Amino acid sequence: MTTGSASSLQYKRVVIKLSGEALAGKDGGSGIDTAVLKATASELAEVHATGVQIGIVVGGGNIFRGLRGASAGMDRAQSDYMGMLATVINSLALQDALERCGVATRVMTAIEINNVAEPYIRRRAIRHLDRGHVVVFGAGTGNPYFSTDTAAALRAMEIRADALFKATKVDGIYDRDPVRHPDAQLLERVTFDRFLADHLGVMDSTAVTLCRENGLPIRVFKMARGNIRRVCLGGPVGTIVSQEP
Repeated sequence: MTTGSASSLQYKRVVIKLSGEALAGKDGGSGIDTAVLKATASELAEVHATGVQIGIVVGGGNIFRGLRGASAGMDRAQSDYMGMLATVINSLALQDALERCGVATRVMTAIEINNVAEPYIRRRAIRHLDRGHVVVFGAGTGNPYFSTDTAAALRAMEIRADALFKATKVDGIYDRDPVRHPDAQLLERVTFDRFLADHLGVMDSTAVTLCRENGLPIRVFKMARGNIRRVCLGGPVGTIVSQEP
């Protein structure tokens, strides 16, 4: 189903960062909620039908979170590798759901698991996108101590994406914590420097620093029905993080 035209798109190639927790459903539990997975895939399929080239990085926090394991006494590198494998599980689930929506999808992983996914090769990923495939990047950067936010920023720059999308549980970036401060204001735009200086959260600072150094804009918005398409069409949704105020 076509929901827009390629000529009206503000972003024609994007990387979307989805949290693993988002796939677990509204109760914030663990595992994968199949209804949420199906709805997410349907949303992404609609965006793909507009002509947007889509790369996806999905976290693994709904299955295993490395930092949590490390804080419980596990070796940090070991727990991070377990987290990477969790992202592969989510990536394969998302691939299956997207293909059920009729969208050709490739999973590429930073850790070689040849029986279930392709190894990540930058030029091959770009070729998949040019052919109209959605590409899901699994296993983070392939290295411990780096978040999936950082992996998303890295992949976005490598494939020359127009923007990095961060779909979250909140409407965007606020000047203060909206949970503790009811009068917190949603920011429509914020510079990279302010984001880092004010510790505004929402995204890993290493990822934001990478985007700042390479001039890659970030769009932070709530993962709600229709929002990804609205952002691709230039709609005023969420917060824009860029060089300009």
